[in-house]
Amino acid sequence: MPQHYETAARMLGVTENRILGPADHLLKKAAEAAGSGNTFYCTKVGIFESVPGEPGNQTFPDPFFGGEGPARTTCTACGGCIMGCRYGAKNTLDLGYLYLAEKHGAQVFPESKVVNVKPLGGSSDGSAGYEVHTVKSTAWIRRQPRRFTCRGVIFAASSLGTMELLFQLRENRSLPAISGQLGQHVRTNSESLIGARTPGYTQDLSQGIAIGSGVYIDEHTHIEAVRYPNGSDAMGFLTTILTDGRPGPQRIALWLKNIVASLLRHPFKTMRVLQPVGWAREFVILLCMQALDGEIEMRWQRPWFWPFRKFLVSRGAKVPTYIPKANEFAKRFAQLTGGFAMSLLPEILFDVPGTAHCIGGCVIADCSCRGVVDSRHRVFNYKNMYICDGSVVAANLGVNPSLTITALAERAMSFIPPVGKTSWDNSAGEVADPVVA
Repeated sequence: MPQHYETAARMLGVTENRILGPADHLLKKAAEAAGSGNTFYCTKVGIFESVPGEPGNQTFPDPFFGGEGPARTTCTACGGCIMGCRYGAKNTLDLGYLYLAEKHGAQVFPESKVVNVKPLGGSSDGSAGYEVHTVKSTAWIRRQPRRFTCRGVIFAASSLGTMELLFQLRENRSLPAISGQLGQHVRTNSESLIGARTPGYTQDLSQGIAIGSGVYIDEHTHIEAVRYPNGSDAMGFLTTILTDGRPGPQRIALWLKNIVASLLRHPFKTMRVLQPVGWAREFVILLCMQALDGEIEMRWQRPWFWPFRKFLVSRGAKVPTYIPKANEFAKRFAQLTGGFAMSLLPEILFDVPGTAHCIGGCVIADCSCRGVVDSRHRVFNYKNMYICDGSVVAANLGVNPSLTITALAERAMSFIPPVGKTSWDNSAGEVADPVVA
């Protein structure tokens, strides 16, 4: 893997973050107060940052691919990385992989949703190729159906998207031989989203990059300071007063008690932090991730509250929604600013964790009885079919998984020979012109 991590880092333009915003400095102070100050670090990010001392929003010729890529603009530290960079500083797919792919002859069909994939030529294992059916993803009526034929298919729709599509294809008998392990070993990075809101704080906490720094509060637990750009306040509807305790009625009762006590002590401040306006400017999300083992199962079934169609439904032991050490750190963080430590409302009311990193569900294994793809990402029981996204990851990484997912995809593609050296329908299932679903 090391060489593939190097390739992935080069393609994503990975660099060490040099832009520390107010939230990052607060994270460092909180870590020092907790005795973990020596673990503070700046994150590795795929962002085009300016030379120290130079202003952002400056446009330069392609700095990453020897002039093959587009011109880029340096980061303005607006905090908009997650919502979508408006300046061209974030190394998104359309400025890297997709840009170069189109330049070398690939065709990209935006706003297209794959609804069916089935083998061609009466061959049940796909050795004669596949037909792929798509519709316009943004249309309700004129869906503009299309049909493509291809030698091979790569599924890369993220963990949830790939699982949903494969469950549908297995159920409608288009790909009936998909492993029964589909939906097993789904991971969430054992995450918990907590944070602190500081109404009236003098500095804009949305300034910086989305995730600019992190600390380790123990050998398993990793916390990063996360932000959204000023004005992106919708997530404020999901946050509430921090509440400890095990999931269930007792935690809900304790939450109600905390709300009432806070309203009695600080009525105006409490009402201020519970309403969403100004949330992004005043809130720091503390993204807690753990490398501890833990998984859930995804099934394709009709939930009790909506029996009209099937959805992905989670089953199995629930991922913890209460990490005591993380809550203690959030309280310490809030004390530094005179603010309020806060939790996610769904975690308290419904014992549903908030996670940004759903991975697994189509994991790598040595046979179809243990996973969905082999060590080269080839789907068991089919020829020329691959899965190259986070669904193949079989463990909680404890850190943001983007680089690992990219490196795994680079490794998978390293087994496919270049055009001109590829034979059609060989035993290894290696082809030159797959369609990415």
